[in-house]
Amino acid sequence: MTKTMKTQISGKHYIQGEWAGEAASFSSFNPVDNTPLDWQFANATNQDITAAAKAAKHAFTQYRSTTPAQRAAFLEAIADAIQADIEVITATAHLETGLPMARLQGETGRTCGQLRLFASTLRAPLDPKLVDLANPERTPLPKADTRLGVLPLGPVAVFGASNFPLAFSTAGGDTASALAAGCSVIVKGHPAHAATSELVTRAIETASKRCNMPAGVFSLIQGNTPQVSTQLVNQSEIKAVGFTGSLRVGRILADLCAARAEPIPFYGELGSTNPQFLLPQLLSEQAEQLASTQVQSMLMGHGQFCTSPGIIVAQTGEALNRYIATMTEDISTLPAAAMLTPGIASTYQAQVDALLKDTQVNLIAQGQAASASHQTRPTAIRVSASTYLASKELQQEVFGPCAILVECDTQEQMLQIAEELEGQLTATIHGSETELTKQRDLIEAVAYHVGRLIFNQMPTGVEVCHSMNHGGPYPASTDSRSTSVGSQAMKRFERPICYQNMPESILPDELKLTDPKVMTF
Repeated sequence: MTKTMKTQISGKHYIQGEWAGEAASFSSFNPVDNTPLDWQFANATNQDITAAAKAAKHAFTQYRSTTPAQRAAFLEAIADAIQADIEVITATAHLETGLPMARLQGETGRTCGQLRLFASTLRAPLDPKLVDLANPERTPLPKADTRLGVLPLGPVAVFGASNFPLAFSTAGGDTASALAAGCSVIVKGHPAHAATSELVTRAIETASKRCNMPAGVFSLIQGNTPQVSTQLVNQSEIKAVGFTGSLRVGRILADLCAARAEPIPFYGELGSTNPQFLLPQLLSEQAEQLASTQVQSMLMGHGQFCTSPGIIVAQTGEALNRYIATMTEDISTLPAAAMLTPGIASTYQAQVDALLKDTQVNLIAQGQAASASHQTRPTAIRVSASTYLASKELQQEVFGPCAILVECDTQEQMLQIAEELEGQLTATIHGSETELTKQRDLIEAVAYHVGRLIFNQMPTGVEVCHSMNHGGPYPASTDSRSTSVGSQAMKRFERPICYQNMPESILPDELKLTDPKVMTF
């Protein structure tokens, strides 16, 4: 840790354009060494959270009046400021997460790419606005002029994700899409990378001042206690929440949002097992390649991606035996590694131990033994289709480098598994084109349980683009109609409004007939 990096971290909250709070409550942590770092951070108090919420509400009344071009310039300025400080940001994230520098550099590029994608969408919207022109001559009742626009919801609370310290955290997709929509934002930094959150906030601060944005348009509060999170979502000023994390915590916060005097939308992305369906012909032709690709994908980020492929569904036979043999060989050579936090490592180990104690579960292979308690080893197990279908535990996500192979006796069993899946972010069907044309029932069954249906590719890696959908039926996400990745993500933080008989002189510019993106009827 360099002296420069030490002095850049204050450990305070960023509220109303100022840094405040005493740093003494919890430490940043190095998961590789399993030791605390020097950085100390403050737990947000009730007063801090209230102040941030009031500042966000005040800023919203100004920020919502900015033009799309002004918001686009702000998002681009944030990306520029992050890029200008990329070395210290990625070095800090590396210390706090143990993730490889190459991964973090790529994630920083993705973070800036998201910001720029929303900026370009603001300048050139994809969707035309809808206008129904008046018809005063219509009988028996004249028709009014109606025009459909959108308004930002208001201040948004965003929770940083443990497994993506940049792309799903302080300036990640939820923050970028909320700011693009015209909402002010309060980020609850994840304690697993609190210093990284502060550095990214400093980049946002630079951009905000450069673009003359209102103080309070963005705030950062830190904390490692549940009370900080629950108090934030209960603030009356908060009008929506973006969350990426565990089902347990997400459900607590979702229920709080629903129970408020004024219920608010909770957009939670809560995890997924991302099933892989292997059809017989392609499995026979590419058993070894499919197995190696599976292992490579499930080991990305040591299995700590929300799209990590945790379930494999295939028919028994010689081809599957070859697949298992290659998987065994590949996994057995893999070293144990640290996970993002000791708590995540402990939960993973407890889940794997419980699975291996089940007499109906057979071990395929494990990686090399861990040399420290905070490390975990890759694991693959196998079960019959009937065992899998009868066990809720086997169907739950194991967050980490673990995969469950479900052996089916027939194609009908594969279809039954597809029909009984819980909601998933993704699923992949691996098959030749000839096979796929004969599997319409399987494809349709899988489609109704996922947000992204993939063919002959692994799910890890989510492209940031206009057509991406990163969500899915519950419990993958709490609203299957929305995405947390791609330009459509900003729609989560907008609501429709119909203007009837409004004089054109005071109409929003995007609803005037001179705008080429207006569709008239």
